[in-house]
Amino acid sequence: MPSTRDIRRRIKSVKNTAQITKAMQMVASSKMRKAQLAALAGRPYAKLMNRVLADVSHGAADFTHPLMEKRDSKKRCVLLVSSDKGLCGALNSNLTREAFKFDKDTTVFVCAGKKGAQFVARNKRNLAAEFTYKDAPLFAEARAISKFVQDLFLKGEVDSVEVLYTNFISTLVQKPDNLPLLPVGELKGVQAGLDGEETSVALEKSGVEFQFEPGADKVLGALLPHYLNFQVYQILLEAKASEQSSRMVAMKNATDNAKQLIKDLTLEYNKLRQANITKELLEITTAQMALG
Repeated sequence: MPSTRDIRRRIKSVKNTAQITKAMQMVASSKMRKAQLAALAGRPYAKLMNRVLADVSHGAADFTHPLMEKRDSKKRCVLLVSSDKGLCGALNSNLTREAFKFDKDTTVFVCAGKKGAQFVARNKRNLAAEFTYKDAPLFAEARAISKFVQDLFLKGEVDSVEVLYTNFISTLVQKPDNLPLLPVGELKGVQAGLDGEETSVALEKSGVEFQFEPGADKVLGALLPHYLNFQVYQILLEAKASEQSSRMVAMKNATDNAKQLIKDLTLEYNKLRQANITKELLEITTAQMALG
């Protein structure tokens, strides 16, 4: 049975832990708001890009581009977007559980975030490259990642590229999502909704015909790389919003659990202290009665 000194030490330790988790919760809460606003602000532009690309591609039915080349998927590249740090609940474990389903022999991983790279190395998967991105992702970072996977596809080292990331639905809900990125003909747009509806929306033609100058083929040739760059950028924003939201919730739960544990330990301490006092009183009374 622990002594009162042991319980006091444990209460002090739990209080120190609660102070740390509370501070981390406040920091994550501040970053979460900025990340959520950035992710929500990028969605209308991503949706418009989807519509423009759909209209252009339908208007140039005979147009061909190396990024639209469909092949037999013998070798697959997976862009795994994770966080650099832990303490964000089950976010990374849910993501790596989905990544584990890919065939080990035919899948090449490109990781954005240290946690994903650690998963690939730990499970002895094929890691082609590792990228990092800031708490406020930059378009230049997304462009570098997008260019790398495009080069893998154009050189014929992989036959398709998919993106595995955590899609931001709300502060309490983040879900792993798998989106095909290349070839472009199979692309689905990042249109995550706060109401939790289907997040992968296929490109559809609006029914309105457009005329392009100097031509649909040249417009598509210039638009496709930028389209892919922005899709990766939006995915980074969604992943970062999910990470900060999950970390804030995890730290809040940790703080609440620490406070509850302090209450339980304090109650146990008071009971043990009262029992010791009662025991001492009984000993004094018994000794007095023995002396007459």
